[in-house]
Amino acid sequence: MCDASEYAIGVVLGQRKDKLMHPIYYTSRTLSDAQLNYTVTEKEMLAVMFALDKFRSYLIVSKVIVYTDHAALRYQAFESMRLYKERMKKMHDKHIVDRNFNPGDKVLLYNSRLRLFQGKLKSQWSGPFRVVQMFASGAIEIDSEDGTNKFSVNRQKLKHYLGIAEEKGDTVVINLKEPQYAKEE
Repeated sequence: MCDASEYAIGVVLGQRKDKLMHPIYYTSRTLSDAQLNYTVTEKEMLAVMFALDKFRSYLIVSKVIVYTDHAALRYQAFESMRLYKERMKKMHDKHIVDRNFNPGDKVLLYNSRLRLFQGKLKSQWSGPFRVVQMFASGAIEIDSEDGTNKFSVNRQKLKHYLGIAEEKGDTVVINLKEPQYAKEE
């Protein structure tokens, strides 16, 4: 247990037996001139740090629970955790892309079957498929490009197909030549 007054801090090392607190060791000290200017919250935290420093040999291998009567310490811990969670949520939400599918869109389907030893470069996405119909429940009916397979899948297992539109009749020819090396003389 830790407590701080205007001029001193006091700390009690205790142990609970049969739901009763039994003090083991007590220590206190007065505050320096600079520490007298601390806020109440800073004095309470100073008492906690003093206790952990003073009782280090007793606490080295045991679980420590600090009891303090200062609610501001608990509030600050809660506030900092809340602010941290909000900041992390904003950061993660920045990277989330909303996937809106329309009938006729081309999509890829995530193949989630477990494969223990699949090749490193093998894609986990299959397709492309064509969106046929969307349901309010989040399910989407998709169809293979040739129209033979038609089935419903969960919206979360789809992503837009960003393939290059192929134009018929245009061919690209790439001539590969042997590299020319400088002759050694």
